[in-house]
Amino acid sequence: MQSRMSSPVMIVPEAVQALQSLGKALFMSAEKTGVPSRTLFLAYLRASQINGDSVCVELHSRNALAAGETTERLLAAAAWRETPHFTDAERAALALSEAVTRLSDRADAVSDEIYNEAARHYEEQALATLISGIATANLWNRLNVTTRQMVNVPAD
Repeated sequence: MQSRMSSPVMIVPEAVQALQSLGKALFMSAEKTGVPSRTLFLAYLRASQINGDSVCVELHSRNALAAGETTERLLAAAAWRETPHFTDAERAALALSEAVTRLSDRADAVSDEIYNEAARHYEEQALATLISGIATANLWNRLNVTTRQMVNVPAD
């Protein structure tokens, strides 16, 4: 498979700058509010898996490993409900990531149950950071999948 075009954000330099600034702001907020970067990477990875974005699956996996995540947990992320590897807070973040990513799959896209469980584990600013991060990951996924961006990082 070949990319259809360069990434749209590379063609519109102001867009890449804005998205990079947003990403930095979200990780700064996560640090300030106590959301582990590993949790953000897991949520981003799950959205990217659902959306079939190989570039972001690779990126978030590598970033999660660099942040101290284990290979075992990364391999289990797609089946997080069936494994004992995740905390209740991480499960809430993964469920939220799936719901936000699959908005059109249900009439009540992000159910009260999913939202309230996430709110139980993350205070308001932390939850806002998580939601914004998931939305941003989905934006990148849509850009990459639409234009068929390819992973260009050599495998180890």
